[in-house]
Amino acid sequence: MKPAEVLSSGVSLRPAVRSDGEEFTDILAVEEPLEIRLGFADGTHRAISITMRTPGEDGELAAGFLFTEGILKSRDQFRQIRHCGLKIGSGSGVVDRTSAINSNTIRVDLAADVDVDLGRLERHFYTSSSCGVCGKASIDTLRTEIKPIENDRLAVSRDVIHALPTRLRETQSIFDQTGGLHASALFSSDGKLDLVREDVGRHNALDKVIGHKFLNDKLPLSDRVLLVSGRASFELVQKALMAGIQIMAAVGAPSSLAVELAAEYGMTLAGFVRDGRFNVYTRPDRIL
Repeated sequence: MKPAEVLSSGVSLRPAVRSDGEEFTDILAVEEPLEIRLGFADGTHRAISITMRTPGEDGELAAGFLFTEGILKSRDQFRQIRHCGLKIGSGSGVVDRTSAINSNTIRVDLAADVDVDLGRLERHFYTSSSCGVCGKASIDTLRTEIKPIENDRLAVSRDVIHALPTRLRETQSIFDQTGGLHASALFSSDGKLDLVREDVGRHNALDKVIGHKFLNDKLPLSDRVLLVSGRASFELVQKALMAGIQIMAAVGAPSSLAVELAAEYGMTLAGFVRDGRFNVYTRPDRIL
């Protein structure tokens, strides 16, 4: 069989054989490692994480990861984001995948007067695409920067929640081709789609969404509803809380720890949003 061919759209072509023996070319989601590095004012830089991700929006992914980990708090704390050896721009978060096809290392250059707490990143260096929380030094560390939700004015109707998965699926072009990607999407309170990102890693998809808003000074996201295509894990709830999201819905099941965290900080968390039904586990008063 022919070797796989990687395309620039986050998918690859791979020869395969059906169960009846027929050879064909399948379309797969690309999964590649991304090393995230911090660049300091003295010219040194340090690798802080490797994650398996679908290439594209790497600048957003790096920015979102650093924000949700509590390393970056504002846009003016870094000068630029670049693939190593390739300048991407002053924090636009846009990566030219065609010219950066072989670049799997991205660097965030800090501003001169920024002093970051690298102790917050005490974790295993390698992060798989399926579970970003594995290797955390302490669950308590994740809670350090999270603040209880104070603005309770956001509310949505049941019909809006019911409609979210369909509206998300209508935008998932790569999922339609591969069936192998997670997605995170932001909606307005009336159900209008604001932003969607796909990735082989559910935590990466959410980091890309939050990173996009962070790079454009659009945080907190207190007026947005978040939908994730898979289950609601502890880490996804933590990231959503860092971004100020009040209502989070998941197509799949929530974990017990995710529900505990959502309840502790005042988030509305809904699960099993599919087939015309859903369950609300915390703060159901926001669902009209």
